[in-house]
Amino acid sequence: MHELNHTQIAQRLDQLTELSVALGNSPDTGSLLERILRVAKSLTNADGGTLYRPSADKQSLNFYISINDTLNIYQGGASGNEIDIPSVPLYDQWGHQNLSSVAAYAANFRQSVNIEDVYKADVFNFSGMRSFDANFGYHSKSFLTVPMSDHEGELVGVLQLINCKDPASGEIVSFSQTDQRFIEALAAQAAVALTNQQLIRQLEELLEALVNLINIGIDEKSPYTGRHCQFVPELTMMLAEAVHNTSEGPLADFRMTDGDRKELWLAGLLHDCGKITTPVHVVDKATKLETIFDRIHMIDTRFEVLLRDAEIRALKMKCEPGANHAAIDEALAADLARLRADREFLRVANVGGEGMKPDDQERVRAIAKYRWTGPDGQEQDFLSDEEAMNLTIRFGTLNDAERKIINNHISMTIKMLESLPWPKHLANVPEYAGGHHERMDGKGYPRGLTKDQMSVQARLMAIADIFEALTARDRPYKKGKPLSESMRILGNFALNGHIDPDLFDIFVRQKVYLTFAQKNMDPRQIDHVDEAQIPGYKP
Repeated sequence: MHELNHTQIAQRLDQLTELSVALGNSPDTGSLLERILRVAKSLTNADGGTLYRPSADKQSLNFYISINDTLNIYQGGASGNEIDIPSVPLYDQWGHQNLSSVAAYAANFRQSVNIEDVYKADVFNFSGMRSFDANFGYHSKSFLTVPMSDHEGELVGVLQLINCKDPASGEIVSFSQTDQRFIEALAAQAAVALTNQQLIRQLEELLEALVNLINIGIDEKSPYTGRHCQFVPELTMMLAEAVHNTSEGPLADFRMTDGDRKELWLAGLLHDCGKITTPVHVVDKATKLETIFDRIHMIDTRFEVLLRDAEIRALKMKCEPGANHAAIDEALAADLARLRADREFLRVANVGGEGMKPDDQERVRAIAKYRWTGPDGQEQDFLSDEEAMNLTIRFGTLNDAERKIINNHISMTIKMLESLPWPKHLANVPEYAGGHHERMDGKGYPRGLTKDQMSVQARLMAIADIFEALTARDRPYKKGKPLSESMRILGNFALNGHIDPDLFDIFVRQKVYLTFAQKNMDPRQIDHVDEAQIPGYKP
């Protein structure tokens, strides 16, 4: 056994302090574990060392990394060399604790085991070690095995060191009590670091699961938004990587770390989380008269009443003396044809379009003034004011009140996200997610931000959101547009202050639009795009 002087103890304390700082800063579990073992070897001047991790079912110890200087062995860890050593069972076939293996003993009892000479020890089964020695011409002697437990006493690993060398003579000696205390201190620090990493990873996984939970809720409310919640973050990241790789132009300095990427991806997943508060009949409003159901069928029923009323009037007229049956039939035929034409017109008007003509809007209002007798026996206008208002919606299927409800989803998104205690590395999620309906000219919503007031990430998410909405083929209120038309619309948006023209240039130049289209769009939508004809883009 070698004893340490004050200088050596001070040096070890320095090493332990440095490791403690490194453990707190290491984001990678693999490199962290390797550093733990190498520092443990260095602290004790051990010839070899092994680090075990408990299996997922907690029934055995798996070799994670094994190092031996004399034999030039380096397996597991970052070496790339597979460990060909079998696991150490923690229990026997009857479920009793395995006490024959020193590593299993230390793990089961959470106690350190310090053996001066394994060939003189008869408590543990060292047949595997003796076989190892015989195969490699090695002589194992001193062993120090220390369990690593977290704050709840849960086993996170076992450190095993072999053959302590005397620094002066190089002779194999036993591990001292000072060695053991230092390694126990190291094991305690390492367990805390590993537990922290595990907790952080679990919290991140929980956060992503909660995000997916919100999206599942939105998808269940509206199957039409499911693809949007998936595709917008995907397209956002594609465009972000293209900007990251750009070395020329106004965005040449934009760069992302892995942390930045995770933050942006999460913002993309959450960009429409406020839709969980939006009524289903508004989100999925496929026609102008749809609420819980499409009320065009009620209007069809009223037309049936008018058609029958016309026939009844004609029959009554024919019953009068001297009635001109031919003229009555001719007038009836004209009335029936007009009513059927009006019914078909309203059916077409009920489908949202790109722009309803003023003449068609006036025709709806004229039909609305027809008189009919309702179930209560009272004569009334054929269409209510609310029905006429909906049927004269110029663009799409939403009236002004419903559009405000839809637009409110972004305010709810911001409100929900800003209410969360985001950690520092995710602090920008609300801004990224909440800016995708803003415009570069300040005419967007909900805050009327201008380009200079928005991050690059929020600006590029706006492009991803619009492009996906234009090309989506699963919306109840419209068909997916061809690729060329979508690019023409986006190009005009770049010209009129809607989206960032610099980002749009990269979107086209790096062919992000085409890569996304080939992967996710219906092939029938992917027509030829003449980039030279895209508004606002200069090849």
